[in-house]
Amino acid sequence: MAARIEHLVTSGRFSLDGGTWDVDNNVWIIGDDHEAIVIDAAHDADAIAAAVGDRRLTAIVCTHAHNDHIDAAPALAERTGATIWLNRDDLPLWKQTHPDREPDAWLTDGQVIEAAGAALTVLHTPGHAPGAVCLHAPGLGTVFTGDTLFNGGPGATGRSYSHFPTIIDSIRDRLLALPPGTKVLTGHGDPTTIGAEAPNLQEWIARGH
Repeated sequence: MAARIEHLVTSGRFSLDGGTWDVDNNVWIIGDDHEAIVIDAAHDADAIAAAVGDRRLTAIVCTHAHNDHIDAAPALAERTGATIWLNRDDLPLWKQTHPDREPDAWLTDGQVIEAAGAALTVLHTPGHAPGAVCLHAPGLGTVFTGDTLFNGGPGATGRSYSHFPTIIDSIRDRLLALPPGTKVLTGHGDPTTIGAEAPNLQEWIARGH
């Protein structure tokens, strides 16, 4: 059976720079009836484990290390034996949430992660966070963008470890180069497509953050 994409929304809190906000996060599960990977283990390890079911969870891939995207990762990994993957540039952010537990492996640009026969290529897209990555699955016609690109514009860059010109470069050079029909599945909110977002690049640059 070919890989499929499943969607779960979990709720919790995002904390950074002394502020805390209530958030809903998209958790993406890619797999078939036998194995799966999770993109961004947010808030609720029990709910994510229930969605995975009795499948073998091989990897928990973190698009970046803001707490709302990684807070449930160690508990889910302990329960399932899955490997936690993160780009090394986000280790300082990771340690703010999990000071005593490092990720198991490091994501690198161009790396390919397999999920039930689907190939996900890691795109390093800094800006929202230094180690932010997106995962392009051409066989599924999809890119998982975390908080780098949303329906309507770039991710936030007004807090520590973020940089607006860098996120614009990442979106322009790495994401808008993908086929226009590529579906964009985000860390929060509704999906979009590369083609729908591309015409807005100059407006984002003019607007800044």
